[in-house]
Amino acid sequence: MARLYDLYKEKIKKSLKSDLGIDNDMAVPRVIKVVVNAGVGKATQDSKYLIEAVEALTAITGQKPVERVAKKSVAGFKVREGNPIGVSVTLRGDRMYEFLDRLVNAALPRIRDFRGVKKSAFDGHGNYSVGIKEHTVFPELIGREVSPISLQVNIQTSTEDDDVARTLLAALGFPFQKDESE
Repeated sequence: MARLYDLYKEKIKKSLKSDLGIDNDMAVPRVIKVVVNAGVGKATQDSKYLIEAVEALTAITGQKPVERVAKKSVAGFKVREGNPIGVSVTLRGDRMYEFLDRLVNAALPRIRDFRGVKKSAFDGHGNYSVGIKEHTVFPELIGREVSPISLQVNIQTSTEDDDVARTLLAALGFPFQKDESE
């Protein structure tokens, strides 16, 4: 069982229930899924970049990613419709909580000049997105020679309110940036 999930069940859920004034256990906000995307535009020139991205995402998430293809042809980017240009993984359950635990406690603190994740990256429906410029901050890739790939991590929560979702993610350990006034 994932360490973060145990913490959520034992402490965070009870804390959120009392802080938010929720009576029903099923109404307490939770993380539904995490989607990790990597766009690999260089794959149009050389397919080895796509293979590297698949191997890296497999190591990071513990799950084999799905290749994403271009929907339209764009001559300026040398992309044709149907060409693979990225990879994506959808995580749920234990793997999702294990990934979030590694992201918060191992990967984000290793980012150079890290001052926290933005509070404004919510979409208005309780979902949060964070971008990582280099995937090499994950401990699974230490010692590997890989070309840097940027990742987009999208976290979908069960709430429609951004403030409630921010409270949930802060309770899970997300290091949000401090305001200037604090």
